[in-house]
Amino acid sequence: MENLHDKRKVYEKSQLIESEIKQNPIEQFRDWFTEASENPNISEANAMALSTLENDGCPRTRMVLLKAYTYEGFIFYTNYDSRKGKSIEKTHKACLHFFWPNLERQIIIKAEMERIAENLSDGYFHSRPKGSQLGAVVSPQSEEIPNREFLEDKLQQLEEKYADTEIPRPENWGGYIAKPYEIEFWQGRPNRLHDRIVYELVDGLDWKIARLAP
Repeated sequence: MENLHDKRKVYEKSQLIESEIKQNPIEQFRDWFTEASENPNISEANAMALSTLENDGCPRTRMVLLKAYTYEGFIFYTNYDSRKGKSIEKTHKACLHFFWPNLERQIIIKAEMERIAENLSDGYFHSRPKGSQLGAVVSPQSEEIPNREFLEDKLQQLEEKYADTEIPRPENWGGYIAKPYEIEFWQGRPNRLHDRIVYELVDGLDWKIARLAP
């Protein structure tokens, strides 16, 4: 057994206090996301962990990329037939998690999930590099495949097929919007007395703000 008891970090870069926070969590997210995006030591500020509930009752987590956010929610794209897609279609819920260690911050978002409009998925799909578009068509995401060559052979075939034509967006690929009903902001503080501020949506209209013990 490797003993990790002495691996500790002192958190002292910032604070999160009620007199300085925004009353709307999306505005608070915007401020933190802007800081993370502008930090030269954070390469992908929009990388987030997405957790969904599997059929066996165990959560499953993977990294995806946030592609847009509005006052309504957070948007990312995926294959609807993937494991995460199937879980979302069954439960219509997910948890998003951002972690920016250079800022000693994390955000946890519990959300209701909905597909975005098809025209929005079309627009984003065709804005992607052609290789990424082909990848979405090639991959039967989460399904078992025989080997790597299966993907590479299929890619070559599609490169030839769509060499001079537009690639249609697959019907099973598109965007989801995560509409938050709870957002927690965590700021590391000394002595493990971290700041935790949680916003909870009440009656679908107003945000209740509370401080949680670390």
